[in-house]
Amino acid sequence: PVTPVSEPSEMMEKESMKEEITEADLGSVLRLSRANVPATIPMHQGYYGGGDVYYIITDSSDPTHADLITKNQSWKVELAPLLKNAPEDALSKTYMFMNGIEGDGVHGFQGEVFTSTPAQPDVYSALTSHVHVTWNEGTTPRVLTSDAMVMEAADNGEITLASVDVVLNMPQIVWPDGQMIVKEDKTLTDETPYSGGQVLDIDTEEMEVTFIAHRGWGPDGRTIYYIVTDVTPSGPANMMGVVSSPTSASLIANSAAVDLFQFKNGLTGSGPLGFQAGIAAGAPGDENYSPMWRIFMTSWASPENAQLLETIGDLNAYREAGLIDIGIARPMDSDHIVNCPFIDPFQ
Repeated sequence: PVTPVSEPSEMMEKESMKEEITEADLGSVLRLSRANVPATIPMHQGYYGGGDVYYIITDSSDPTHADLITKNQSWKVELAPLLKNAPEDALSKTYMFMNGIEGDGVHGFQGEVFTSTPAQPDVYSALTSHVHVTWNEGTTPRVLTSDAMVMEAADNGEITLASVDVVLNMPQIVWPDGQMIVKEDKTLTDETPYSGGQVLDIDTEEMEVTFIAHRGWGPDGRTIYYIVTDVTPSGPANMMGVVSSPTSASLIANSAAVDLFQFKNGLTGSGPLGFQAGIAAGAPGDENYSPMWRIFMTSWASPENAQLLETIGDLNAYREAGLIDIGIARPMDSDHIVNCPFIDPFQ
């Protein structure tokens, strides 16, 4: 049979529908599936100033600690060798116990003792340098719950302190008189905004915290997921509902931070500004992986002609062709660093 020819009015209607397809419609077609998923991460309990601190461990500059903690918590700690390059200003000292009272510490003894929390924003850092604490022979070990107690025990000759050349990413979730914001709307969709909090649930009985894991691309186009724990400056931190960490600004020109490219126009999508998801210059397993990200903003010269970019090679090619512009992000005219550990939310 002969296929009937469309009436002129029907053909005009179809053409009109084509014209009504906008950039936003195209973006929705290309939006990533499972763009935002829950990620449940084991917490540990430590101390600050005599009070309890609940924290997670996501990254280690040292493979020995990465493997040890991964085994102990049954959740993968990523190896991030670049963290060893972080300057002292970007680190917070933490005491780890090598013997004494058994507990939830990294080495199987009492919980770590922190020297700062997010309540002291000028000195707090999720990146921690470490001092091993060993109870000396002939002493009676006890639980130490503050920096002052540790120093007193050291002055009394009860313990020996030894600095360790390792940096761990240990974001604090709950600290004395404070905690990370828990998002009110816990329903996750591919359009869930970054604002209003990055944590879905904090359970200090089960010792778990559930973050929103955001999907993006690694340098070669592989799928990655990341969480957001702390940010500098305060404006983006407050918008996302995470900890403000001014000390991270000292990483802006340091090799402990790696470049992450976000988009400020073009295809709509699940990125933090409502456009396509970002592209990272390194990912877990790469020598240049770090959870600390130096943010660059990518803009299309002609947003209506935007295409989906998935790799660092794509970014370089389109920038060389003059189709996109890339510049370092400076919200509030300040250095911008985001602590975004890359994780596997499905482990």
